[in-house]
Amino acid sequence: MPWKDPLQATIPEIRSGSLGAVYYGQRRSGDFYDFVSVPPQRVLFGLFDVAGDLEQARKITANLQRKFRSVGAKLLEGEEANEPNSLLKLWIEMNRTILKSAGGVHACSAFLACYDDIGGTVWYVNAGHIAGLVRHKRQIRQLEATALPFGLFAHSVPPNASMVTLNPGDALLLVSKGIVEANYHGEEYGLRRAAEYLDQSRSVSAHEVCVGLLDQLRQFMHAPPTHDDVTAMALVRSL
Repeated sequence: MPWKDPLQATIPEIRSGSLGAVYYGQRRSGDFYDFVSVPPQRVLFGLFDVAGDLEQARKITANLQRKFRSVGAKLLEGEEANEPNSLLKLWIEMNRTILKSAGGVHACSAFLACYDDIGGTVWYVNAGHIAGLVRHKRQIRQLEATALPFGLFAHSVPPNASMVTLNPGDALLLVSKGIVEANYHGEEYGLRRAAEYLDQSRSVSAHEVCVGLLDQLRQFMHAPPTHDDVTAMALVRSL
């Protein structure tokens, strides 16, 4: 049977700010993002990069999204749910899903996170993904990889999840490999330019942060960035 792409993500509204995610153009390979709203105050979100072109990744991404939505919601439901433990259990389940779907080793980097809409905390596992960027008090912090990518080892267990707190005015930006590896005359856009953009951005919504970054990338390349999946995801806390 032909495998479909992941279902379109619905970006939930949050009380303390906004979430946003934007693709540039059409998907070309295994990038996708998703959100799971878990009442009363949590939002699970992730940015994924499954290795291979779109056809190679389709079966894996579809199964991965189903697992992310079903297991993620179950693990985080209830006020007593433990965010770091839940993220680690989710990592293990998703790692198994990729190995089973691919019939063996198949790498997938990912940034998994759970946002508390009341406390402003973000618990996360960076599974071999491009570092997340946090703007905090006009300084930029990088959230480096904390675990191996999915799909490499059947019995791998990640270390503890990490946590960052967002205060009003702070922002979190996640970018795909297609952004940092975008090239113009032999020079890459790089994570440094994305960090400088976030530092200088005055956008008040997460959607504007994403759109502004992709517009800057297009200007850098002097052409539409259609070389790879080009994806940005952001969380802005305003209250």
